[in-house]
Amino acid sequence: ARQKELWARAWSGEPVDDVIVSTFADLARRKGFDPAWVDAFFHSMELDLSRSTYQTIAQTLEYIYGSAEVIGLFMARIMDLPQQADHAARMLGRSMQYINFLRDVAEDAGLGRTYLPLEGTPFAGLSRRETADKADEFAAFMRAQLQLYRGWQSEAEKGYVFLPYRYRIPIKTAADMYNWTAARIAADPLVVYRRQVKPSKARIFLRILTNTLTPGKGGRHA
Repeated sequence: ARQKELWARAWSGEPVDDVIVSTFADLARRKGFDPAWVDAFFHSMELDLSRSTYQTIAQTLEYIYGSAEVIGLFMARIMDLPQQADHAARMLGRSMQYINFLRDVAEDAGLGRTYLPLEGTPFAGLSRRETADKADEFAAFMRAQLQLYRGWQSEAEKGYVFLPYRYRIPIKTAADMYNWTAARIAADPLVVYRRQVKPSKARIFLRILTNTLTPGKGGRHA
């Protein structure tokens, strides 16, 4: 609540005694951030205090908009991309946040949180204890969520054409590694209970090298 109040004061031009907030407000003015994006960010942070389980995809996307999509919009403005890139920036933030939810199912459940929509599933939560006797249903659920991820990521990839070369390589590499993570989870959804699926440093380095040498290429699951 204090950070939100400080932001409102800083945005109005009033000096505040928080260097992070004042610096961000200055950046927001210089780069033309929509203040509604910041409001959405605070809204999602407040949801973390009031909601621990998400029943519908609409609820999940409400959270993701403020926690990830607006971050994509912030970055698009910082990189001086045209407004035509905004949709792709939002979808990149959305898809990356969603694969994090899928990857971190066990960790989030351990904290009493479930960000994935449970409506229409046999699950009250997604802890291993709750899904142990319904492995097939859990696998089908996770693969259905991965289909959503792939659709959003496909939309995000259409925005690569707006990225200057110096930005395209790291962004595309990060997206490629999320695609790799998605492929591993799709092959064995229960892996999320055994370990956190992450690419090795060597795999990341090789993908950076590949994207640097062939920036216009690169498969979804490469």
